Amino acid sequence: MFCLKTLSKTYEMSASDTKQRQEWTTAIQTAIRLHVEGKTSLHKDLKMKRREQREQREKRQQAKEEELHRLRALQEERERKLAELDLLKEAQKQAQALLEQDEQRRRQQHEQLQRALEVQLREAEEARVSMQAEMALKEQEAERQRKRIQELEEMQKRLEEALQLEIKARRDEEAFRYAQAGLLAEEEEKMKALMRLQEEQEEYILKTQREKQELKQEMEAKSRSLDEAQRQLEEVRANRHRVDQDVVAAQRKLRQASTNVKHWNVQMNRLMRPIGPGEKRPSLGSSFSSFQIPTQRDPGLRLRRRSGSEDQDEESKENVDTTAGCDLEKRHSHASNGDMDIP
Repeated sequence: MFCLKTLSKTYEMSASDTKQRQEWTTAIQTAIRLHVEGKTSLHKDLKMKRREQREQREKRQQAKEEELHRLRALQEERERKLAELDLLKEAQKQAQALLEQDEQRRRQQHEQLQRALEVQLREAEEARVSMQAEMALKEQEAERQRKRIQELEEMQKRLEEALQLEIKARRDEEAFRYAQAGLLAEEEEKMKALMRLQEEQEEYILKTQREKQELKQEMEAKSRSLDEAQRQLEEVRANRHRVDQDVVAAQRKLRQASTNVKHWNVQMNRLMRPIGPGEKRPSLGSSFSSFQIPTQRDPGLRLRRRSGSEDQDEESKENVDTTAGCDLEKRHSHASNGDMDIP
């Protein structure tokens, strides 16, 4: 007997034995687990578990096969390495034999070299003895050489002192030469400046002479122009004098003609006046002594009067023309005077 409690109620269940009870408990737990996991079928769950188990077995089988394959590869690698090790051992044996041969050969060479060195050592001892004797001679020679070197050093010092004196003298000479060269350069610069000033002065003199020559030519040209203007002025003055004389003569003729016209006008006016019966005939002078005045009724008088009027008109026209000519001559004279005043 066992109880199953839920949120709403409690269920009492009975089992005949413990095994059945365990099966019921397992089945209830399985149902609860499936419900919690959201699964609806136990068979599907078991099928999935079997599939997973089968896949796991296949994976384990594949892993075993891979392990076997790896073991076979390792076995082959081990066998190959063993073969290589055998080859290396064989090569080591050969190398050991070669080393023993080389060692024996080196030992023989060492013995030969040692014997040769002993011979050379004896020869070197003999050479040392001879060298000691030779060194004694060399020391004596070196002593003589040291004395000679001391003498040469003293001579070198004296030569260096003489050389220093000579160098100092040359430096002094070079300084004097530089000073002389500076003075020569300064003198040359001053000479160049003097030459430039002289050239500028000569150029200025030439320029002044050219300007003077140009000014002289210009003055000569202006003088010629002035002479020409004076000559033209003299000609104009002479022309004006002639024109003035002509004008004076024309004015004189005009005055005389005007006087004659006035006289003739007076005479004509007198002649045109009718004479009554019993009046005396006026005397007109010697030039008009034979002139007879007709009567007013005479048709010839009318003709003479008309002709007299025409003559008077012609004289008036002549007076006007003469006056216009005088005015024109006066204007010409004034124009000539204006031309004279222009220069």
